[in-house]
Amino acid sequence: METSYVELQGIPVLRVKADMKGKGPKAAFDLLESKLPTLKGRKFYGTFQFTPDGEDYYACVVRIDADDPEKMKLETGVVPGGWYARSKLMDWEKNLSKLPSLFEEMARTHDVDPERPSLEFYRSQAEMHLFLPVRSHPPIEAT
Repeated sequence: METSYVELQGIPVLRVKADMKGKGPKAAFDLLESKLPTLKGRKFYGTFQFTPDGEDYYACVVRIDADDPEKMKLETGVVPGGWYARSKLMDWEKNLSKLPSLFEEMARTHDVDPERPSLEFYRSQAEMHLFLPVRSHPPIEAT
């Protein structure tokens, strides 16, 4: 899997915490999407982080000016900025079961920052970007 490095700025989001002992991320995304007037033009992320109590997963959508979190009954948060190793997963809907092993594979070759969550960016119906938070990365060549 080819990896590149990107620096993200903090991303304000609306989010729903997944019940990882229950219905998991899909139910969280279903609830999040049900609160939005339209999905068109919206950017969706999943954030995953191990915690002392287990694991936290949030279904997130990037906030826009028209959003009213209180009225929508949605939690607000920020996807942390910083450097990430990025890989692409094509046909993600057919390959969701591979996500844990893909992140584990990335983690074996990178200096992971455990203070920030790993990210899934749903770029399109066919393409997902996996972002692994890193503390350091190889020099990036200017283009």
